[in-house]
Amino acid sequence: MSYLESYLQTIIERGNVQLAESIQKTVNDVVPAYLENFSFCDHEVGLLFGNVQSGKTGQMFGLAAAASDLGFPVFIILTTDNVLLQQQTIHRVRTDLQQFCICDEYDSETFNRNSLMKPTIIVLKKNVNTLRQWSNILASTGFMKGNALFIIDDEADAASLNTLVNKSRKSSINKYLDEIKSRAACSIYLQVTGTPQAILLQTMASGWHPYFTYYFRPGRGYLGGDFFFPQYEEPRSVVFTDTSENPLKAAVISHLMASSQILISGGKVCNFLIHPSVRQAVHTQFQNEVYRELQFCTENIDDPAFILALRQEFDRAQPEKYERKSFEDVYANIKRLLINHQVNVLVMNGSSTVTSEQYESGSNIIIGGNTLGRGVTFPGLHTILYTRTAKKPQADTMWQHSRMFGYDRDQGLMRVFIGQELYKLFSDINATNNSIISQVERGLKHIKMFYPEGLNPTRKNVLDHKKVSMISGGTNYYPFAPDNNTIEDLNQLLQRFDDTEDYYQVSLRLMIEILIHMTSESDFRIHAFVSIINSMLADNPTSQGILLVRRNRNVAKGTGAMLSSNDWQLGASIQDKVVLTVYQMTGEKGWNGRKLWVPNIKLPSDIVYYDVNDDD
Repeated sequence: MSYLESYLQTIIERGNVQLAESIQKTVNDVVPAYLENFSFCDHEVGLLFGNVQSGKTGQMFGLAAAASDLGFPVFIILTTDNVLLQQQTIHRVRTDLQQFCICDEYDSETFNRNSLMKPTIIVLKKNVNTLRQWSNILASTGFMKGNALFIIDDEADAASLNTLVNKSRKSSINKYLDEIKSRAACSIYLQVTGTPQAILLQTMASGWHPYFTYYFRPGRGYLGGDFFFPQYEEPRSVVFTDTSENPLKAAVISHLMASSQILISGGKVCNFLIHPSVRQAVHTQFQNEVYRELQFCTENIDDPAFILALRQEFDRAQPEKYERKSFEDVYANIKRLLINHQVNVLVMNGSSTVTSEQYESGSNIIIGGNTLGRGVTFPGLHTILYTRTAKKPQADTMWQHSRMFGYDRDQGLMRVFIGQELYKLFSDINATNNSIISQVERGLKHIKMFYPEGLNPTRKNVLDHKKVSMISGGTNYYPFAPDNNTIEDLNQLLQRFDDTEDYYQVSLRLMIEILIHMTSESDFRIHAFVSIINSMLADNPTSQGILLVRRNRNVAKGTGAMLSSNDWQLGASIQDKVVLTVYQMTGEKGWNGRKLWVPNIKLPSDIVYYDVNDDD
């Protein structure tokens, strides 16, 4: 039995046939396209990404097993610098991949003694000392110089990238990861994440931009961004705190209702998460406020007004995974939870010692800041209260902190209490996530992303400021020194459009056809605009734009402004579409007698588009 077959059999024997089918599909898509053709001479980088908390670990293990069948003898799985997460990962590796030699970060003797008789998996934290140690271990073994290394970097956008790229130096973790790759004759470095923004904005020259990208879709029952932040309908589980008199009280009542319904229906756990400030003093403040609300509920458990509030929440809730019990039974269990003090309040931050066992069963209210982010999974999470918006929000960090996503949630019991401004930010992030997915699934090589002004895609210190540029929607862009591949082709392409019309509504595909007949210097990167338009077409293949065509324009080359006052005002009046204006010059005033077509493009307003310049 092959390593892959053995792994899939393990998953199936646990009763998770759907997961096994999903892993098999990922293997079928990735292995023939990228792994079977590997030269075993090069060092290559790939990206595997899926939705946050959608089952990336199973896909990682499946690809590792398939790569073993292709002859890869050594695997390194990297986790974030968190002891708990590293131990969780190695426990899962030992459980799922029993045919491998499994090494913890302290098992160098086991690694050397095995001497590649069995394929080896080493699970390491992304910690400077740990990576330095294993770089030295790999260098000291004779067999790595003639063998391939397969690295799987879980949460590859966290810690792995060079945070000193703008200081012409390498950050320590990035340096040792490069060193580890170089210890082997060849390697595949598979980046894995649910938030690929920072990775996709790396330059090819950095060595960290993926040569291939694969997105795996979540399985049935997953609640993700499209459920919580739908584009064309009202969110069914969201309560806007701006209009709520006491959001915390409402959230506590929602949690009590969900907890009681789940626990008396045979469920094991129901959790409620509160995202306040990163400051620990604020965590303590919220802890006290939660205790006060629970005390109020206990003291008023028989009050008709409180019972009415519970009844209203009960009527709203429509459980789908659990049997809907009567209000009398649910109310009686809420009473028991409160009177017996069985609703646990946990604070998770740098000074607390909360373990996962404490929120794996029962009814729990969890309060915390950044510790609620990457890699931390909260089972049975059905109530969430957001109380803050970051002053300088970053799309990837915000999305990683969205612990609401997952498989074990009952959509009929979910409640997210959130401000309208923060909800809009999440909706914008979800829209761009969907755009990235569409571009990957269409096979586009130059993936573009966009965000509203004020929302950054990722932290700035991992982006090469000389290579990553922002193109602002609502701004007119035109080239200083344009040229046309053939003026005749453009004449023919544009002949159907009359000068006397103010503008035409056209397919964005036509705009691309016009732009690819033009060339320019680096001040106006035509292929960047083409890639941005392609990203819009990936979202909506019938997307439309506005085209202005003007002939016999006697504008001097290199002028500070190209558009006439009327055309500028006309373009400015259109805020929600791409506006492409093309002027055909008379050939005078610096154009050497050539009647060139010159473009001016304006992207939809209030949005910033990100571009990586790999031309140099």
